Formats: sequence, C-alpha cells, structure tokens
Amino acid sequence: MDINYFKNLRILDGGMGQALLSKGVSAKGSLWSATALIEEKYHNLIIETHLDYINAGADVIVTNNFAARRVRMKQNNVEEHFNYANEKAGELALKAKELSKKNVLVAGSLPAQNDTYVLDSRDKKTIEKGFFDQASLLRPFVDFFYLDVLCSSREIEIALNITEKLNLPVLVGLHIKKNCALPSGESISETVLKCKNNNWLGLVGACVSPEIMEKATEEIKQLNLPFGFKVNLWKNEEPLPARSFSSPDDKVAVNPVNFLGTREEYTDLKFLEFSKKMQKKGATILGGCCETKPFHIKKISSLKE
Repeated sequence: MDINYFKNLRILDGGMGQALLSKGVSAKGSLWSATALIEEKYHNLIIETHLDYINAGADVIVTNNFAARRVRMKQNNVEEHFNYANEKAGELALKAKELSKKNVLVAGSLPAQNDTYVLDSRDKKTIEKGFFDQASLLRPFVDFFYLDVLCSSREIEIALNITEKLNLPVLVGLHIKKNCALPSGESISETVLKCKNNNWLGLVGACVSPEIMEKATEEIKQLNLPFGFKVNLWKNEEPLPARSFSSPDDKVAVNPVNFLGTREEYTDLKFLEFSKKMQKKGATILGGCCETKPFHIKKISSLKE
C-alpha cells in the first residue's frame, strides 16, 4: 500500500467490542469480543458491525482480535481456539470489505500481548511469539498492521521486527497517560526517535481519552509524521486492566463498562467538535476506540467533505 496513505485525511472505525456486546454478544469471562470469534453464531454480527463502520464512512476497519491474544485465551481456558479465532478475525473483516464493495483498507490488530494499558515486562521471546502468531494468522487478509495500544518502545521494537519480516507497513498506536508519557515512562518523542523506521504509516494515540489526546498533540505534531487518534469514551480517564481472569464462567470482567464506565454525554456532535479541533492541529487520522459507536464515526466522516 501507499506509505503516504495517512498524509491525507482518513477515518478509522470505532470500538468493536462494545458494539458487539450491544448487539447481543454474550461474552464469556474476559474474552469480550473474542467470544464472537470463537462462537460461530456471532460471526454475522462481526461482519455486520464492520459494515456499520464502513457505511458510516470509515476508510479503515480493524480486525476484531484485540482480545484474542494468547495470554487472554489461556486465562479463559480456550487456548485451543487461538488459531481459529485470529484467522477468523481476518477472514470476517475481509468479507465485510468485499460485501461493502467500497475501497476500504483492513488493518490487522496486533495488541499488547499481556495486560492492556500496562508495561509488558516479560521476556522478549514470549512477547515475540505472541506478536508473530497473531500477525502470521492475520497476514493473508490485511493491508497493514495496527500496533494496538502498545505501552513501551521495547514492545514496539519487538512487534516491528515481526511486521518487517511479514513485509507489511504499520500504523503505530501508543497508549498515553495523563502525563503524556507511555506507561513505560518513556516520552512520545523518545519512543518515536528510537523506533521509527520506513515502514511506519503514522502514529495514533490508542485508547486514550480525548483530553489526554489533545494535550499530547502538542508534542506529537512536532514529530513530522502523519498522526491522529483512536480515542476511547471511558469515564475513567486512565483505564487499568481487568484483574479477574479465572474462567470462561467468570462474570466479574464480562463487560469492561462495569468498572470503567462510559461517557454517555459525549455525543456525536461533541466528537465532531473534538475532531475538528484536532484536525486544525494537523491530525489526519481520526477514529474511535472503546465506547465510540458508528454514529460517532458517521459524524466525523463529514470532515472528508
């Protein structure tokens, strides 16, 4: 694909997991959206949700395998479905693209390989295997990889080593805290300086609040690369991972909204106002993450006009 793709205004999709839960997916344990990959009865809902975002104006849809990382499947005693779930995520996203008959791109989600929002301090080989296994399964179906809510330069470098071998470019999604640093304590600038290579399509703030994203943009816009956001609408401005991972029957972590809350007051118009403000600061990559819905994406897609 064109390495300059994100130099022009592009609209990304919004949150898949919460949209699927709202459509009737009954999550098991902390599998969340991965439940819809494992259970065939939900496959059409995944396609339908991808299509909702495409029809709302998204130029890019992201595969629905964020929760299908190996560690999460082990914690829920369904590791035997790892290959099936990740391959199916790519297959269903590509099917939605084909059904839409629109010129959209499919991004392969490569999420942080342990808990979300926190540094992965495990040994390099373990993290590398996680990235490689997911990326290899997604590779036949996607146009590029999206490094999805990564928290350190170390994780990014490990992931980039894999994506380079698979010969696909990457959009890098950094998780950013209120102090505008990564959970590792590294600044955005030093992370980019350390990790950026010729395969980067751009940089987004990944699953961060609009307020944190706006503050961090003052630093990001100096880095001379396409940038933007996939913001969340959690009520908790600095989300932390769910800690209840006992079994598929565990109901405590069945929906992250139960402990992170949602900003119901954040309307599509408010999302548009935020996106316009970010566009004026130079952002060309606009999208949503958890708790953003197709109606949010539809509203900001008007900016392409």
